[in-house]
Amino acid sequence: MAPMALGLILGWCLVAASRAWHVPQPSLLLHPSQGVSLGDTVTLQCHLPRLAAWVKFYQEGHLISYKYPGKEQDRAEFSLVDIKQEAAVRYWCQYELLYTARTSETSEPVELVVTDHRFSPPEISLSPEKYVETGTNITIRCWNQDYQGIFLLHKDGCSAPIQHQDPDGGGTATFTLFGVTPADNGSYRCSYRAKAYPLVSSPLGDRVILVVRPTHAPPDAGVPPRQPEAVQFQVPPGDSEGLTYAELHAVNAGPWLSGLPAAPQPAVIYAEVGTAGPH
Repeated sequence: MAPMALGLILGWCLVAASRAWHVPQPSLLLHPSQGVSLGDTVTLQCHLPRLAAWVKFYQEGHLISYKYPGKEQDRAEFSLVDIKQEAAVRYWCQYELLYTARTSETSEPVELVVTDHRFSPPEISLSPEKYVETGTNITIRCWNQDYQGIFLLHKDGCSAPIQHQDPDGGGTATFTLFGVTPADNGSYRCSYRAKAYPLVSSPLGDRVILVVRPTHAPPDAGVPPRQPEAVQFQVPPGDSEGLTYAELHAVNAGPWLSGLPAAPQPAVIYAEVGTAGPH
């Protein structure tokens, strides 16, 4: 057999063997994943294929638990009870097949953010206030005089902070929303995290509400002009010419006159509609 053909066959065999021995990566979830405070209980859930395997749980690289969920289970659980500040770190899991001793990759890490209610919530301000036009730049300031740390900007409905900022030791952070649109409508709040414990958070502060007005079309756009209405006007007695008059109420003359100043009172036009005959 030619060397090139033999090399291709061996390469194919190695790829096939690698795929056959591939162990899928597990995934790790926290329950609950948000709103965890000091003293709460959090459960780590490691999801894996329905294979007989031992599951390992890690806290910042250190093995903290080793569990066997059983052959028919697709997940293993480990609970953290009476959460302390030290528990606000990253976690991941991994599993080892029971009969082959092959080990999976570790899961993607998850961060446990813990709220410490001993921290006072930050203050917040919005400029310009509340109602703005589309395209406006918005400034949101967050501050706290008691603690220093990293400030985070939250929007209600978003699971993760939308911006964060380290004010370099100061107690105020300034966030900017550039060229806002109606999609930016909503309530915004701030929190901060102590630098010593980057995943320990203050409670959320008060909210500010942003309402972005969409750009409107001109009021007269697409509206057909009204026809003038004629109202009969009484002929003054003793009119030697025997004329008949009508009172015509002037209306908007259309977009070609829109630049002219509006009259303070409705205009009245008198038109000759009949005569007594030739002299």
